[in-house]
Amino acid sequence: MAIDSTAEIHPTAIIADGAEIGPGVRIGPYCVVGPRVTLGPNVVLESHVAVAGRTSVGEATRIFPFASIGHVPQDLKFHGEDVELVIGARNSIREHTTMNPGTGAGGGITRIGDGNLFMMATHVAHDCIIGSNVIMANNATLGGHVVIEDNVVVGGLAAVHQFVRIGRGAMIGGMAGVVADVIPYGSVMGERAHLAGLNLVGLKRRGAERAEIHGLRSAFAEMFDGEGNLQERVARVAAKHVGNPLVEEVARFVTTESARSFTTPA
Repeated sequence: MAIDSTAEIHPTAIIADGAEIGPGVRIGPYCVVGPRVTLGPNVVLESHVAVAGRTSVGEATRIFPFASIGHVPQDLKFHGEDVELVIGARNSIREHTTMNPGTGAGGGITRIGDGNLFMMATHVAHDCIIGSNVIMANNATLGGHVVIEDNVVVGGLAAVHQFVRIGRGAMIGGMAGVVADVIPYGSVMGERAHLAGLNLVGLKRRGAERAEIHGLRSAFAEMFDGEGNLQERVARVAAKHVGNPLVEEVARFVTTESARSFTTPA
C-alpha cells in the first residue's frame, strides 16, 4: 500500500494493502478502497464510497456517497478476467452511481474521459467508452459496449442499448430508449427514440460558425429525405458540403462500420 503523506483518510475508511493513494486525496467516512485501486492527486471520496477492481481515478475527480465504482460487470459471460476501469480527471460522480470495468470478450476496459458529470444513480456498464464533457442526468443508463463521444447530454431516465454509438454534441431526451446509433449533433426523443432534429443550442454554445450550422441543417434535411439509401444520400451530401467540418464529421460517423443501425426521424 502506498499512501501519500498529504492524503487525508477518515479513521473509519478501509484501505486495502496494494492501493495507491496520491497527494491531496481525501477519503471520507466508511469508504472502502480495494487493493488494485489507484486514486490520482486531489481525488475526493466523500463518504460510503466503494471502489474495487483494477480501477484508476484521475486527478480532482470527486465521488459522492454510495457510489459503486469498479465492481464486477453485470454480464453473465464474465468469468473473472483481469479487466479495468479507467476514469479521467475532474469528473463529478454523484450519489448511487455505478460504473463497471470491461469484460474479457469486450476489450477488457471501460474508459471515461475528463470533466464529465454523472448525476444521481446513473449507470455505466462494461466496455463503455465515454469521452469528455458529457452529462448524464439522473437515472440515465448505458448498456455494455456503448460509445459516447464528447459534449453529449443524456437526459434523465434515458436508456442506451448495448453497442450503440452516440456522436459528438448529441442530445438525448429524458426517458428516451435509444436502440440505434445517433449522429453527431443529433437531438433524439421518444419512448423508442427517433431523431427529432439537430442539437442547435449545443452547437451555438460551443461557438460553431453560423454558416457551418446553416450548412449542417441543409445537409441534415438531405440525408434523411430523397432517393437512395442513407449511405448513398450521405455520400452526396458530403460531396456537396466539402469544407464544412460539421457535415464532414456526421458523414464520417455514418460511414464508419457499426453494430447498430441509425436513429432516424419519425
